[in-house]
Amino acid sequence: MKRFNNRTVIVTGSARGMGASHARGFVAEGGNVVIADVLEQEGRALADELGDHAIFSRLDVTSDRDWAATVAAAEDAFGPISVLINNAGIVRFGQIEDTEPNVWRQVIEVNLTGAYLGIRAVVSSMRKAGGGAIVNISSGAGFTATFGLAAYVASKWGVRGLTKTAALELGRDNIRVNSVHPGPIRTPMTAGPEAAAAVAAEASHLAIARVAEPDEITRLVLFVASDEASFSTGSEFIADGGVLLGPALQHERAEAAAA
Repeated sequence: MKRFNNRTVIVTGSARGMGASHARGFVAEGGNVVIADVLEQEGRALADELGDHAIFSRLDVTSDRDWAATVAAAEDAFGPISVLINNAGIVRFGQIEDTEPNVWRQVIEVNLTGAYLGIRAVVSSMRKAGGGAIVNISSGAGFTATFGLAAYVASKWGVRGLTKTAALELGRDNIRVNSVHPGPIRTPMTAGPEAAAAVAAEASHLAIARVAEPDEITRLVLFVASDEASFSTGSEFIADGGVLLGPALQHERAEAAAA
């Protein structure tokens, strides 16, 4: 028996990158997946690739109306929603004094408000399904500070708090809410020169000194969303290569001294 047989799954930001990996993973495990994204061409192409177990729904995660339409499309195609993966996210670089308020608001709206709107939109459908699982994709940056990423860091800390409050409110409805915290991952969001350089620099100092592939996070997401994690809610699942351990520079210095 596959872990998500006949379950309806929404994955936001799933037209490409880590979200697309999650969508493929759920379909492979028997799920019926809604590819929810603003990238229509890529999203529709992925839905076509995945066949009868996937549809595309255009979703701007900051829009109440888009959320209502996506939930309706999911129910019409596959039935009540059992799983929501709040994966959509953006990053903008710049120190606080150089970050324009509209840039700050955009990051908070997509990364944090988008997750709130998603939870709010699916609760009624999950109750009809008899319960479900919500997984909010936060970040290692949801535990620490990162120079030049104030809006992103604030949004990801906010996702942690939102996750815990939602878990407390929804537990009696048999709805589990958890967060997943990736470290540096190879995705289109980190492919630009500035982002790629920052990610590579971060990865070089980790205990596991490399950038992870999206499927390494997908395997964790599938576990957290599945019945295998049935007693976990309001919890943080970390796959960061050691970001939170601190840099491994002291180890490198010791090795150099020994040589």
